[in-house]
Amino acid sequence: MDRFLPLLSVLALAVGATHAASPSELYWRSVLPDTPMPSAIADLIKHSTNVGEELALSHPAVKPMSTSAKLRSSFFLENDVHAGAKFTLHFPGTGSRPSLLPRQAADSIPFTTTKLPEILARFSIEPGSHEAKAIETTLEECEEPAKYCKIKKCATSLESMLDFTTSALRTRDIHTVSTRLGREDSPEQQYSVVGVRKVTGSSDWVVCHVQPYAYTVFYCHTKGKSKAYMVSMVGVDGTKVEALAVCHDYKEGSNPKILAFQELKEKQRTGNVCHFQPQDNIVWIAKS
Repeated sequence: MDRFLPLLSVLALAVGATHAASPSELYWRSVLPDTPMPSAIADLIKHSTNVGEELALSHPAVKPMSTSAKLRSSFFLENDVHAGAKFTLHFPGTGSRPSLLPRQAADSIPFTTTKLPEILARFSIEPGSHEAKAIETTLEECEEPAKYCKIKKCATSLESMLDFTTSALRTRDIHTVSTRLGREDSPEQQYSVVGVRKVTGSSDWVVCHVQPYAYTVFYCHTKGKSKAYMVSMVGVDGTKVEALAVCHDYKEGSNPKILAFQELKEKQRTGNVCHFQPQDNIVWIAKS
């Protein structure tokens, strides 16, 4: 328990009064005063109010990435998204995500494969477990050099993500897009498309994906030659979703780890390969 005392002291300052804005919220307002905070980020901050006790006394919610059929069902060809199209999807809620740490707390924790034993011990994670492997994989991916002329960073706090995004896009005049759910943690079900809207703005993007880790880590990178759509859908139980779909040309630079890319490449003729984003993945676009 003693090893958590310095961390808990930092986190106690971050939590503060019940109704006080967190350091992360205050930093957002100072950097992007004209950009609304995505609901997924706001939810992560809200669910992190008891972060000190969670980190000290329980195992983190670390889950390995999956390439199961459930994930592959979210991939499709660009020409296949239109009113009347149907997709079977699951959008898990953000409430089960690990805590989003303020920068002061995140920067006090090692984040490198050379410190893996120390990291596992700090969070009481058994070496060789699935959780330990997920953490190791995330650290390795974060340390890999950027490919395909991308700029990338693994952001361990919201403040770090904002710094990277504004630097990569060379502006603070930014808007964000992300998936929005009408009901949190809706079950896997069939959704019917009722409308499709292309996302407009500059061709300069940053995309941030949540990685499996002991606390929230965003893998952020620049993205070019892509399109994005907001897809309005209604589930069989009446749940309404505004789903962010990102489309790429995967003829070059495909991710061989995801079988859906390879399967759809065989079918690709006139459209790019697209995939729906979970609600805590954020696309940052410089305003035109």
